[in-house]
Amino acid sequence: MTRYTLSVDGMQCGMCESHVNEAVRKACPNVKKVTSSSAKGETVILTEQPLDEAALRAAVDATGYIVQGIHSEPYEKKGLFSFLHK
Repeated sequence: MTRYTLSVDGMQCGMCESHVNEAVRKACPNVKKVTSSSAKGETVILTEQPLDEAALRAAVDATGYIVQGIHSEPYEKKGLFSFLHK
């Protein structure tokens, strides 16, 4: 699984977060989870397949918000007792 973190400028409230989340879901229908935070100015996306970053940027920019950067990294879901397996 891959975790994408987008730095998004212009989000001010919960409705802004919803607009960005919906734009991401429409542009990339195979995402597992999308969460946005206006306080942090970021959107986090979890997906099994690689995303087209240009399409993702264009979809968010079309809603009126500005994607300032995209960072991707491998993601491994941790279970409740994962701290025992160090």
